[in-house]
Amino acid sequence: MGDSDSTSNGGEEKLIAVARHIAKTLGHSDSMTDDILQIFSTFDGRFSREKLSDAATMHAASPAAALDDCLSSIHRQISHAISSDAPIWLDPAESSAFLDAVDDLVATIRDFTPLARDNQAVAAALDRAEDLLQQALFKLEDEFRALIRRGTDSFDSARPGSLESSDSESEDGLPVAHPVTDFNIIIDALPSSTINDLNEIAKRMVAVDYGRECSHAYSACRREFLEESLSRLGLQKLSTEEVQKLPWPELEDEIERWCNSAVFSLRVLFPSERRLCDRVFYGFPTTADFSFMEVCRGSATQLLNFADAVAISSRSPERLFKVLDVYETLRDLMPEFELLFSDQYCVLLRNEAMAIWRRVGEAIRGIFMELENLIRRDPAKSAVPGGGLHPITRYVMNYLRAACKSQQTLEQVFEEERERGMAPASSLSVQMAWIMELLESNLEAKSKIYRDAALSSVFMMNNGRYIVQKVKDNELGMLLGDDWIRKHNAKIRQFHVNYQRSSWNKVIGVLKVDNANANANAGGSLKDRLKMFNSQFEDILKTQSSWVIFDDQLRDQLRTSVSENLLPAYRNFIGKFQTSPEAGRNPDRHIKHKCLFLSFDLKSSESKRVVAKYI
Repeated sequence: MGDSDSTSNGGEEKLIAVARHIAKTLGHSDSMTDDILQIFSTFDGRFSREKLSDAATMHAASPAAALDDCLSSIHRQISHAISSDAPIWLDPAESSAFLDAVDDLVATIRDFTPLARDNQAVAAALDRAEDLLQQALFKLEDEFRALIRRGTDSFDSARPGSLESSDSESEDGLPVAHPVTDFNIIIDALPSSTINDLNEIAKRMVAVDYGRECSHAYSACRREFLEESLSRLGLQKLSTEEVQKLPWPELEDEIERWCNSAVFSLRVLFPSERRLCDRVFYGFPTTADFSFMEVCRGSATQLLNFADAVAISSRSPERLFKVLDVYETLRDLMPEFELLFSDQYCVLLRNEAMAIWRRVGEAIRGIFMELENLIRRDPAKSAVPGGGLHPITRYVMNYLRAACKSQQTLEQVFEEERERGMAPASSLSVQMAWIMELLESNLEAKSKIYRDAALSSVFMMNNGRYIVQKVKDNELGMLLGDDWIRKHNAKIRQFHVNYQRSSWNKVIGVLKVDNANANANAGGSLKDRLKMFNSQFEDILKTQSSWVIFDDQLRDQLRTSVSENLLPAYRNFIGKFQTSPEAGRNPDRHIKHKCLFLSFDLKSSESKRVVAKYI
């Protein structure tokens, strides 16, 4: 690094530096001084007792001169390194020499600082030393940044397989990573040799209260890696307003990408950064904690802000299932949040994650409230023709069945509400029972718009039957319970009775005759009764031919019950009529329906209608 003269001069200056330390030792103990002089004199002839004693005496008498001598050699070494265009850490010997020079400078400043209070020359020299140290620290910071960037660019492991470019691309042209399924990995983002070099630099910077600057240099580089990683996973940087303005299909896709990105970040990226911080700043846990927070805060905030934007967005019922995905992802990642963000610098991030998780739970409860409002607002006049299955019934029951597949999560959501005092008994089963009650009330209101009481009963039978079928043998049925199912089956039977009573009992009543005195019955003569039956029967056929029974079993039950009541009464009546004087010689001419039976037929692929067939 220099010619032979400079090397020789440097050796002499080193001798003076040694003498300075011996002079300092003389002030502590004479016996210790003698021991040290003896050791040095036997080690090398240049370090004779006389020379060292003279040097020590001279520099003790002139501390400013001793300081200048020390700084002269150190300044030459540090200035040479600072002025070099090539990175110092490309040459291990040069980097080692630079660190030694920095160590010497720091030690010199530390040793002479007590003398500066009483010696202006020493104070002035220390000011120059501090300026030199500042330049050295700037150079260390530059080298620190360059090491991180070179290590990141050159180390293949910095790009795990899950983050490698795929054939698919996002809209902005960035490659999007395939979904990750194995999270039991840690990314070594830098080579071990680089990490060791960074640790050596960090030791020097932290030792002179330059730790924050070192952290900022470190975090600036590593933040770029995290941000790029999230981008490669396909996650966009979206503001709350942008999330709320996304069309629902696009937001669904974005939520799916968010879930994958959040899991990968909390289980791979962030733990890897935690490990790297601990290794780079080994021995300085506070600086490591601060650096980790600086590195991860932006990416963690991006993830949390998206979840928060989803939580405060529209609470339309169809959003439930994707919002549940967000809730479950946050819930499953809370242990990672607790572990990774446990230090003093990350406590706000950890608390924010918990708060947003709870807000997503509130959003889920709000979605169920919106479902309740949707049922309440569905107009009564929207009842379907033919008393068939109403769309609101189909929608709500399929919705609840699908929702109950996430029963464990929903139980947790509503239990949290109860525990926080927001609802004293707001368990999931109570919530489901309440929605069912709202649906039934809505259907009852719709049934009243039918002027025909029998059709009203058919409507309630159809919808009640569908409800019970959707409840049985699944999570929703387990929540509502067997008693609820028995109660609603009983309601369906009662609607059946009401249908029979309001539709067929009057017709069957016409056919009932008193054997003792048929003509005395209020209905008049048998011939008049037969005409009345034919008229009423045909009116029912005409009216009910457009009524809908959606369920095969229910249709069979109706056919059976009507047949069991109507056909025996009709056969009995016809038998009496045929033998009565009123029938005359040709009773068949009065019998319009010689062979009567009821059946139910399929009119189309979607609706099954009640049809009376007769010969």
